[in-house]
Amino acid sequence: MDPLAPLLDLADVAPAFAGAREAVDAAHKHRALRRHGGQVAAEASLRAAVASAALEGNRYDLDEVRDGTVTDPVVQGALRVAEALPGLVDLWPRAPRQALAKLHVLAARGVVHDHDLGRLTSGAERIDALAGLVAGNETTPPMLLAAIVHAELITLRPFAGPAGVVARAAARLTLTARGFDPRGLVVVETGHLDREPEYVGSAGAYATGTPDGVRSWLRHYAAAITAGAGEISVIGDGVLAAV
Repeated sequence: MDPLAPLLDLADVAPAFAGAREAVDAAHKHRALRRHGGQVAAEASLRAAVASAALEGNRYDLDEVRDGTVTDPVVQGALRVAEALPGLVDLWPRAPRQALAKLHVLAARGVVHDHDLGRLTSGAERIDALAGLVAGNETTPPMLLAAIVHAELITLRPFAGPAGVVARAAARLTLTARGFDPRGLVVVETGHLDREPEYVGSAGAYATGTPDGVRSWLRHYAAAITAGAGEISVIGDGVLAAV
């Protein structure tokens, strides 16, 4: 049995998730993906990295990052993480703790002491429980599993430095590995950034462990997925306009 299944019975969660699923399915049909899918995926990855760094408090203009003029170590770490994600898709469901350590090494290099790279600073038992939930899990709906992975990591912050970058990357890995977004096109991070007060507030509500708190987070996550799907259309339209 899926231990997370009861969460879909929380008020308004299942409809919100269904709406997000429909938005993603529609976005995946954008005509730019037929011939320019690689360009769309590259831009989505860049935007995800820039938004993830911004959510850590390191905000930079997208075009400046694209031009390579930003040397901020958190931004550079987020870019390294984004570049590495396709190579971690197979590892994530087999060895989640190993994948998390790799993500932290990439995200936090130049930000924390080398000795702390890939090392947990807290929450080992909860990370073990989370890893047990992720490993080999083909039952929990991908969006729900990604939401819980993200929430657990963002509230626990078990790594030094930019732990949020790791949390958002792990959630993205979940969506990709489980086939919800196999090409990594949904820019969920921009959805979080556009709703940053809600993102922070709902994560704090989740941390209380109450049904209403968890419901608040799951509804936010569905909204972020929907917004991230809309970003595919924005990117796709831009790519088509440029060719």
